[in-house]
Amino acid sequence: MLQIKYTILNIFKYLSLILGAFVALFPIIVVFNSSFKTREEFNSSGPLALPENFFNFDNYIVAFKDGKMLLAFANTFFILAISLTGAIILSSLVAYVLNRFDFKLKPVILGAFLFATLIPGVTTQVATFQIVEALGLYNTRMASIILFMGTDIISVYIFIQFISDISVSLDESAMLDGASYFTIYRKIILPLLKPAISTVVIIKGIQIYNDFYTPFLYMPSPKLQVISTALFKFQGPASSQWELICAGIIIVIIPTVIIFLFLQKYIYNGFTQGSVK
Repeated sequence: MLQIKYTILNIFKYLSLILGAFVALFPIIVVFNSSFKTREEFNSSGPLALPENFFNFDNYIVAFKDGKMLLAFANTFFILAISLTGAIILSSLVAYVLNRFDFKLKPVILGAFLFATLIPGVTTQVATFQIVEALGLYNTRMASIILFMGTDIISVYIFIQFISDISVSLDESAMLDGASYFTIYRKIILPLLKPAISTVVIIKGIQIYNDFYTPFLYMPSPKLQVISTALFKFQGPASSQWELICAGIIIVIIPTVIIFLFLQKYIYNGFTQGSVK
């Protein structure tokens, strides 16, 4: 009886995993399938109908050239590199201060971070836009960079958990040798945060890479387009070139899939090490 119950539970487990994988992969399969269709095929066939020719790369060529994907990738990675560097430094510094120092406003600051996550971002966009415009950053790359560099509670939390595992005796030994707090952070804390940094790079990097709203609102110039806004030019007021959009989506997905396959272990290790002390 126990063996039968165990078998049923195993069957239910694997069926749920298969169902979850299918739900996650189904939209990607439809997009991949549609990216090889001509416009006539796309309009006359269903989403699951196979294209007549799987070696038709015309949509990819048109999407890459007309969408100016090379420019979009250059702008995206420029913004990504600077934003991630700034976000990691700011988040790790905040986490270092909150973990290593005791002061009266510490609970208030932690509460402010948590409270900020409860406020819908759309409710602050009017004030944010006015600040960006007043600083003269509108329609420049710095607008997105400044907004992406802002610390977020997830990055701070990940760094706090890792710093908690670093022995305070290392700080004390360095202070006896005459090291300042910043030197301790730069030469001891930061090098030991490599797994946490890898985790934050992947999580926040994907968030910045996929973001459409911020570049679309703050960088409307065609010269400042990123990969998310590059796809938008195939969307017209009367009709949309969906077969080109599908090809563009696959082009955009490829770098993230490659990076994830190489760095996925850091995601799992970062969360498990950061959650277990």
